[in-house]
Amino acid sequence: MLPTDRAAAAARSVSRADRSESRNVACRRNSHVRARIIRHRIARHGPCITIGPNNINDIGGFVAAAREHWGSRFGFIMAAAGSAVGLGNIWKFPYETGANGGGAFLLLYLLFIVVFGASLILAEMVLGRASGRNPVGAFRLLGGGGWPLVGYLGVFTGFVILSFYIVIAGWTVAYMGFMLDGSLISGDAESIGAQFNSFISGGLTPVLLAGLFMAATVAVVLGGIGKGIERASKLLMPMLFVLLLVLIIRSISLPGAGEGLRFFLVPDWSKVNGSTFTSAIGQAFFSLSLGMGALITYGSYLPKTTPMPGSAAIIVGLDTLVAVLAGFMILPAVFAYGLDPAAGPGLTFVTLPVVFSQMPAGSVFGFVFFALLFVAALTSSVSLLEVVVTYLVDETRLTRRKAALGAGLICFALGVPSSLSQGAVDIQILGMDFLSAAASLTDLLLPIGGLCTALFVGWKLGPKALSLVTNDGTQRFALAPVWLFVLRFVAPIGIVYVLISGLF
Repeated sequence: MLPTDRAAAAARSVSRADRSESRNVACRRNSHVRARIIRHRIARHGPCITIGPNNINDIGGFVAAAREHWGSRFGFIMAAAGSAVGLGNIWKFPYETGANGGGAFLLLYLLFIVVFGASLILAEMVLGRASGRNPVGAFRLLGGGGWPLVGYLGVFTGFVILSFYIVIAGWTVAYMGFMLDGSLISGDAESIGAQFNSFISGGLTPVLLAGLFMAATVAVVLGGIGKGIERASKLLMPMLFVLLLVLIIRSISLPGAGEGLRFFLVPDWSKVNGSTFTSAIGQAFFSLSLGMGALITYGSYLPKTTPMPGSAAIIVGLDTLVAVLAGFMILPAVFAYGLDPAAGPGLTFVTLPVVFSQMPAGSVFGFVFFALLFVAALTSSVSLLEVVVTYLVDETRLTRRKAALGAGLICFALGVPSSLSQGAVDIQILGMDFLSAAASLTDLLLPIGGLCTALFVGWKLGPKALSLVTNDGTQRFALAPVWLFVLRFVAPIGIVYVLISGLF
């Protein structure tokens, strides 16, 4: 070899060594960066964070941040189902069914749950897991531009819902006491209705009960994902099903309950009109807690090994099952005592206490019913607060403790006028009391949030969403093209229909 050749070879060897050393330095630097990220996450989320390869997910080209994970798939499903199962299933669904013709409404509701609900729940889970962030951070990472506004909309919507949700949940606490002391067991609909109106307009007591419920919600969220939300959901969700089954057995065993079962299960298409379709779509949307970022938040704690389509199907199935079981629990009892199934929102706090007053051991079953409502409300309120807390922890320097306590306190303060507006103080917005105005606002914001989510996943992510939902093809999802088609065309059309019908 000539001297010049030896010099060139030596130079190439030095160059390769330099590049290798540069790569090693870069790898060490990245490792240090990742270590700092994880240490920072531990400081903010607590020591229960799981450190491992799943903490930094690389799915479909997006890198999700280090994050605490659910301890098990069962824990995630219980928590997510608890988020969806709430007052919308047990309080709202039976009276909507009663007001819209019974069995025909049930079939339409089930149709829209399958068409819209499952697709949008899966879309939110995809956004959460792919980003490992809160709703705002998810849309910022995956979309950029103005898309984070959709995340802000979800956080705001969940916060407003929670502010009046705690008020209604506080009423369930009071009614548990009313059932125990027997004050609702000897009265007709008029006297029980008067007692309900007197209670909600009482001023201080409903406010204190709302505060008590808010404190219970904060206590669960303070425990974090594993030790707080997952542990509570594993206890509360099975309890909810046990209470439901106890009441269903009692309800369908009443003399005359068969008429209620026929009303609920046999469609009467002559009573179906445009408003029936609107109510069924709206109920499907409301009962699944879509459009407020809850499933994005819970999905952000999912490891990449969890199959999402199957989990989404189970969550939708459990949520729908609870709503249907609530119909079996309430409607046969209402018909058995000759009461009006179309009593509207008053069905829970006026009509049903009349049923319990005429039922043997009615005080016991009445207490169980309102305990059931309390459990359902708590699992949903936890998810609503977690959306806000996760946003604050991710986007600011607040610890989970400070975020939970601060958000809980502000939310309670916003709930005070909702409570007082029920008769204690005349607080009106656009001719509605404060609580009704807040509820009407969220009725508009939820579909808008769902519409934006469908458009984002269907069009902005597009084919990339198929990679995200299958973890880069490592998990089977035969209906993936159908899911994307629904998000692109079917869901937006249906949601726009709901929005237009609601406005006009």
